[in-house]
Amino acid sequence: MAAALHTSHLTSLPLLARGKVRDNYAVGDDRILMVATDRISAFDVIMGEPIPGKGELLTRLSLFWFDRLGPHGANICPIHLTGEDPESVVAPHEREQVRGRSMLVKRLRPIPVEAVVRGYLAGSGWKEYQQSQSVCGVPLPPGLRNASKLPAPIFTPAAKAAVGEHDENITFDEMAARIGRELAERIRDISIRLYEAASAYAATRGIIIADTKFEFGLDADGTLTLMDEVLTPDSSRYWPAESYAEGANPPSFDKQYLRDWLESVRIDGRPWNKTPPAPPLPPEVIERTAAKYREALTRLLGDNTD
Repeated sequence: MAAALHTSHLTSLPLLARGKVRDNYAVGDDRILMVATDRISAFDVIMGEPIPGKGELLTRLSLFWFDRLGPHGANICPIHLTGEDPESVVAPHEREQVRGRSMLVKRLRPIPVEAVVRGYLAGSGWKEYQQSQSVCGVPLPPGLRNASKLPAPIFTPAAKAAVGEHDENITFDEMAARIGRELAERIRDISIRLYEAASAYAATRGIIIADTKFEFGLDADGTLTLMDEVLTPDSSRYWPAESYAEGANPPSFDKQYLRDWLESVRIDGRPWNKTPPAPPLPPEVIERTAAKYREALTRLLGDNTD
């Protein structure tokens, strides 16, 4: 395995932005090189240590889902991939930084709302349900428990926040007021179709996708396009089907182990206050987190993980 990459340093392309995980570089005026680093964040704080192999895994999973759900598969929605080799747009000595962890994509106008779809009650949705018997304004039946499967998937958008800040759950009407009702309805309908198609496949691999978030943008012609990452453990809650039971969250294939460790750590006898800097991660926490991501890839792709 190649050395872990916490931060990319490409000088052959202009840097556009560094997110929690991805470093984005401009390729002309119409394309972006997205480099998935091995950074990991929890509670919206980026850890100081990388998780080896994470960026390559996220990229492979996103490419798998783009292929399965996009024009070459279920053809649910246009996708932002150009089909070009990411290594072709960087200097030769920089190819190792992008190999296996990058996507060359169309430059779009991002929709400033995350399209969240929930098939199960978990996380902030479970907390909100306990208070109001609804999630983001969507009323739900009484008597649901933590991790209950919902009668049908629900769309619960979130307003995107800057790096280091928390996304804000909003109602569909609030989303419509921000971006227009027709566009909001299209995003809602496509997101639910994407979730249903992905969930049906994941179920055949012993994985429950409890919830996920999609991101969309508009191209120069106004075409709604699926972008960013798709259905990775960073953007989805993956549960092992064999461990599922109502009443408690199963052990998920994502950074939940890291979150649990951070909740338990003490600094000068006190809990970490979830603001930078993050506590240093011990080697065993790094390895166990990496193992969770690898298991998600192995389960979903089966024998095609080499």
